[in-house]
Amino acid sequence: MEIEYQKMVKIHYTLKDTDGNQLDSSLGGEPLEYMHGIGSLIPGLESELTGHKAGDKFHTEIEPALGYGEYDEKLVAEVPRKQFDTGAEITVGQQFQADTATGPMIVKVTKVTDDTITVDGNHELAGKKLCFDVEVVDVRDATEAELEPFVNDSCGCGGGCSGSCGVCSGCGGSAGCGE
Repeated sequence: MEIEYQKMVKIHYTLKDTDGNQLDSSLGGEPLEYMHGIGSLIPGLESELTGHKAGDKFHTEIEPALGYGEYDEKLVAEVPRKQFDTGAEITVGQQFQADTATGPMIVKVTKVTDDTITVDGNHELAGKKLCFDVEVVDVRDATEAELEPFVNDSCGCGGGCSGSCGVCSGCGGSAGCGE
């Protein structure tokens, strides 16, 4: 059975950066299981998996735009320390949720001074090419229970647009209608 829209897939993977440093791996543990085509994985990896079968092994390199996005300097902000709880210790590397004009966002503290705290809203892998070694462990049909969240979504994109968006980009979904 080939990997296609709404199939349940199990993979083992190892993720490395372009210098060969291992960033993550499922080896030695349970394989990653996900429903294909609903945006559970980064777009580039999901696209590369389409059409593969159980037993397939491959290497792929995903460009930033199809991974965690390009690094965006606009997501870095220097915030006056007085906007933070004065009793709380704030350290480099600390993460927290910030309220922004576009909604809540997880940010990471990258610099702390007496007057300001610099936060970065970029994903830690934004702007990086990602190198994956993948083994497809299993591909199967999704059960009715696994498909249940998508039954009332006639578009099938997971964004809740009921198919009225045309290409599902306006609802937060990730697939074209009718896929």
